[in-house]
Amino acid sequence: MDNKDNERKSIIKPSHGWAALNLRDLWSYRELIFFMTWRDLKVRYKQTLLGASWAILQPFLTMVVFSIFFGTLAKVPSDGVPYPIFSYTALIPWALFSKALQDASRSLVANSHMITKVYFPRMILPLSSVLAGVVDFLIAFIVLIGMMIYYKITPTTNVWFLPLFFVLALVTAVGVGLWLSALNVLFRDINYVLPFLTQFWMYLTPIAYPSSMVPVRWQAIYALNPMTGVVEGFRWALLGTGQPPGTLTLVSSIVAVALLISGMFYFRRMERLFADMV
Repeated sequence: MDNKDNERKSIIKPSHGWAALNLRDLWSYRELIFFMTWRDLKVRYKQTLLGASWAILQPFLTMVVFSIFFGTLAKVPSDGVPYPIFSYTALIPWALFSKALQDASRSLVANSHMITKVYFPRMILPLSSVLAGVVDFLIAFIVLIGMMIYYKITPTTNVWFLPLFFVLALVTAVGVGLWLSALNVLFRDINYVLPFLTQFWMYLTPIAYPSSMVPVRWQAIYALNPMTGVVEGFRWALLGTGQPPGTLTLVSSIVAVALLISGMFYFRRMERLFADMV
């Protein structure tokens, strides 16, 4: 018998469960994540007159419009705090989320030259797009601190919970971003649907109005929007308005985690088709 027949043979099988996500690769390529995030930031503000000021102007101008039409004309309640800071507190995490959807959904198509030429975990592209928005969030948050000083509002003792709601916003953004980025490679219609989806989602989120306006019988369904828990959590932690984290936050958190896990698995499943279809 030939010695070659006695050699051990290795059978390669597809991985299942968490191993199929290859999350260890993301850690191995952590320097690339940092580089891609820094590149996205430079590209975003390159050759712009106002630079990083756009991170402030977008939520601030939206706050002004909401304050005029919803706060002054429509007399929408603001849970006992001035309407401008009531709306701006919600617009900061929403701006992080909406910007992440726009950038993450286009990340694979915009970097098609990299996908077809070199190997790296493709999940890095939408992930770095989301992380780049954190800088904008921090800049806009400084303005919020100034507004709280102006209105003489002292943060509540619950402010230490704020990082948890920030993480919840990131989890939601990454989860939805993974879904949209993978779908955008297969169906370019996502570029046309996304503006409508973002606008519709914003009105389903208690930004211009408090969640207390939603009837009690609809609260559980309303909480299926993970950004509901994020926005209400920000207001509760900073302004002391609304109800403390409970069923609404729990439901929103479960949906956010479900979006993240399902998004990662779907992304990894479709990853083998990206180079051919991008």
